[in-house]
Formats: sequence, structure tokens, C-alpha cells
Amino acid sequence: MKEFITRRKKWLILLAILAGILVISVPLIDQVSLAYFREGDFQQDTVKRTEKEIEQLFGMMVNHLHVTQDHIRRDQRFVDLLNGFAVNPAAYQQLHLIPRQTFDFRKIAVNKKYTLIAERDSVRTLRALIYESSPIDYFIFHFGDSVWVEAGHRTVEIREREVAGVIGSTLAETIGVIGISPELTNRFVDIFAWQIDFQRLQRGDRFKLFYEEQVVEGQIIGIGRILGVFFEHARQPYYAIPFEQGEGLDFYDYEGNSLRKALLKYPIEFTRISSRFNPRRFHPIAQVFRAHKGTDFAAPAGTPIRSVGDGVVLEARYNGNNGNYVKIRHNSTYSTQYLHMSKIASGLHPGDRVTQGETIGFVGSTGLATGPHLCYRFWKNGVQVDALRVELPPSQPVKADYFTQFEAVRLQVIRRLDKIILPEPPLAVIQN
Repeated sequence: MKEFITRRKKWLILLAILAGILVISVPLIDQVSLAYFREGDFQQDTVKRTEKEIEQLFGMMVNHLHVTQDHIRRDQRFVDLLNGFAVNPAAYQQLHLIPRQTFDFRKIAVNKKYTLIAERDSVRTLRALIYESSPIDYFIFHFGDSVWVEAGHRTVEIREREVAGVIGSTLAETIGVIGISPELTNRFVDIFAWQIDFQRLQRGDRFKLFYEEQVVEGQIIGIGRILGVFFEHARQPYYAIPFEQGEGLDFYDYEGNSLRKALLKYPIEFTRISSRFNPRRFHPIAQVFRAHKGTDFAAPAGTPIRSVGDGVVLEARYNGNNGNYVKIRHNSTYSTQYLHMSKIASGLHPGDRVTQGETIGFVGSTGLATGPHLCYRFWKNGVQVDALRVELPPSQPVKADYFTQFEAVRLQVIRRLDKIILPEPPLAVIQN
């Protein structure tokens, strides 16, 4: 009897060990085989998706099917989206064979919308999954005995719009009243950045412009071309005329001079300047008076920082005072530096070439900093100068061979701008 009990214990121990190995190995196998599907750590899919009654979707008749919609959550893998639906094992395994040039599972992004279409049966047999990588582009995964991927694109409608406004106290306040998008604001601030100091606008300054709006299925998704701008600053008129002379679209003033300089004026999109270049500033951390040879731009942590011009990276590293920073040499005359980044752009190293407007890092508060901001420094001929006051050579004006064409375009733009009613102070806005 004792021998029987002993043997029974051995079998029970062996079964327990085998069960333990099985419990451990299954998730390990899943993790190894499906690792490239995931965006981050594993997370249980517990959020209830929104169910909808829709007749047609992405060109498919779905009124007889079960439709649910949701958005990608943080740390969610592609395979997590299939939870709660029946998928043919053969089709499931074929997901592993889809080449990255067709669809890269590693790049599913947080907050992107997806839709699941399934049969109205007891197990909710999955028919299709649609992942929307942008408001325009989407991918349809068709499920059955096998799986195949179809890339789709929505039709973009281009509408022309007009907007006019008068400055109350700040540009930010005015655009808030008008309700125009930050994208449009940043675009026309960049156009006039070297002609107008947007940090020192005057009450009563006025502007009007017309532009293209991108619309998909009735929803505004972005801004297209800016077709013409008028800005009145301190009663001085400024025009921006878009014109192409064989080297890409650029903006010119009334006389045909380029509004663009060799370098962008602002290293981040339009924001608040919290501290200017000052040879004798009281340092908030060191508690002493010392020269502040830079311009501080207050911005939320994570805001992209852009190179103000083409150039070569001299430094991209961390030190105690500057935190994470990047220094760029643009030519034999100009260099710039960007301090206190939360992180430097992935893959950016000394010796790399960067282009104007390229993201080189993100706003943070590393190093000697009290809060998230960018300290932007500027060198001219090896001497640090005020980036907002330095005079840069303009880009090429309209060439003589193109000037007659430019005059015709200018006439059309100004006639259109003249039809837009310019509001009067103290604060009025118009949109058409």
C-alpha cells in the first residue's frame, strides 16, 4: 500500500511539473512567434468596443454583419484586436507571412481607429479588420480560410476658404476666437517670420488670407496650399504671393522679393517666448546674474524641435547644464544649438546631415532647467548673437525671366484678397 501511495505521489508530482511547463511555455511561444506584431508590452483587451449599425463601409455591404469600432490603445498588439472573434487558424498563421512592405505590424500607432466586421453568429466569425493609418489611408484585412490585405485610400476633396481677423491682445487669443487650426496658424507665421515679430504684435493689426482645406467624408483633415495672405502690422501692409519659378513653390512680397530666409526664424512651431537673449539675466536656478545667450521657447514636453536650416550635426549628446542637446553647423557663417531636450531624435549622431524643418529632438527639461522649454542658441562667425535679431540673406527673388508671369499671379491674388472684408478693431473676425 505504501508503495502504491509513493508511486501515486510521483505521478502527481510529474503531472504538476508538466502542467507548469505547459503554462509557462504557451505564452513564451506566443511571445516569440508574435513579437513583431506588438507595439509595447502585453495588455489584456478589456475595453468594450462600440457597436454600430452601418449599411455600407469601405465599399462593403455590412448591414447584415456585426460592426464594432475602437482606437488602438497604448501597448496594444495587432493580434490583441482579434480578441473575442473567431479566426480560422490557417488565416491566423498567415498573418506571420505578410511582408513588411505590404503592412508593418510594428507600426500600429496609439489612437489610430480600427473597425471589426464579423458574422452575427454565436462565435462572431471575423470577416474583416480595417486599420486606418491616417484619415486618408487604410488597410483592409480580409479573413476567411485565408487572409489577404487590401490597401485603400479615401477621396480627398479640396475646398477654398477665406479667413480674416484683427488682433486683440495676442495672436493666440485671436486665433482662439476665430477658431482656425494651429496648422494654418503655424503656416502663415512661418511665411512672415522674418518680416513680422509675432511675439510683439500690436492691438489692431489685421490679416486676411485664402487657402485650401482638405476634406474627407465631410471632415476637415488638414490644410492644403495657402493661396495668398495680407497682413497689416503697425499700419504697414505685407503681402505673401505664392509663385513657382522652377525650384518649388515659394512666397514673395509685392516687389517679388522672397519672404523666406536661409534659416527658419523659429525652431519650433509658433509658441510663447519665455526668455529672450540677455547679457545680464538673473538665473532662476543658479540664483546669480549671468548672460543668457539664447532664446527660451516655452512649449509642452514632447513638442517636436526642428532644425532651422540644412546642415551637419556637430554634437548630439547630454551634459549636466545643457541636458540633451544638439548643435548644427549650417555653413561657414551660421551654427545653432538646441538645449534641454527630453530626447534627441532617434538615430541622430554627429556627422549626420539634416534638412531645414527636420525634427531633431523633443522639448523637455533635462539639464539645468526649471520646466519644459527649448533654449535656442545662435552663432554668427563664431560669436553668439540674438537669434531673433540677426539679419540673414534672403532667398533668391523672382528671376527676370519669370517676372511677367509673377505680375500676372500677383494681380490675381491681390484681386481675390481685396474681396475679403477686413474687420475693424477692437476685435472682430470673419470667416467664409
